[in-house]
Amino acid sequence: MFVGVPNPNILMPLEKMTITVTAGDEKGKKITVLYNPEQYVQSRSVNMTKENAFGANGQESQVPSGDSETLSFTLFFDTMSAGAEVGGSPIDKAKFAGNSLLPSAAKMLDVRDYTQEIYNLMRFDTSIHSIPPLKLEWSSLQFYGYLAQCTQTFTKFNEKGMPVRATMECVFHQVTNLLEDAKMHPFESPDTTKYRTVVQGDSLWAMAVKEYGQPEQWRTIASANGLANPRRLRSGERLVLPAID
Repeated sequence: MFVGVPNPNILMPLEKMTITVTAGDEKGKKITVLYNPEQYVQSRSVNMTKENAFGANGQESQVPSGDSETLSFTLFFDTMSAGAEVGGSPIDKAKFAGNSLLPSAAKMLDVRDYTQEIYNLMRFDTSIHSIPPLKLEWSSLQFYGYLAQCTQTFTKFNEKGMPVRATMECVFHQVTNLLEDAKMHPFESPDTTKYRTVVQGDSLWAMAVKEYGQPEQWRTIASANGLANPRRLRSGERLVLPAID
């Protein structure tokens, strides 16, 4: 008989990473990962663009431009077993507990039901004309951005060929924390027409949130600038942000 300190996860479950959709048709949807990643990597780079210096005999100057930050990690999924460390909703945990008691051939939880929730975060949302913006939270980590790249690898199958274990390599690209910025810096008189120059990573949705506090106002900006395809913004392009009542 084992005698010793009990598993602390039984008394106080581990805090799980959550991914929340912050705009669009599924605004407010929250996904709790089944297992926390073992590590995550944050990275940022600076691009150096060469420009000819005027009247300097062909000498070149270096003009820096920064890329947005990226966050990458690997998520693990397993529907074969259950334990105190497994995340998800109370319903999910009950499913895992019941499924873990079944023999291998009788297990009925397809791991794709859980990987697909995250994979679908790259689907185009017509209500905001973009893929959905996200908020990632895990203890002190708070990251706002988009799921830019995701690779699923299925590593275990039951006797009937149904996948029951998988990993996902996820890469998120940061977008400035527009919602928090809006709280700290009140909107600049949305009843006044303004002009903005497009920079790398800009989107009409982001401009609408920052200027009007309403992501659906991207249509107003698109209409005012005659943009047939609002997804195609060119760096350096000057856009008019019309006044609204």
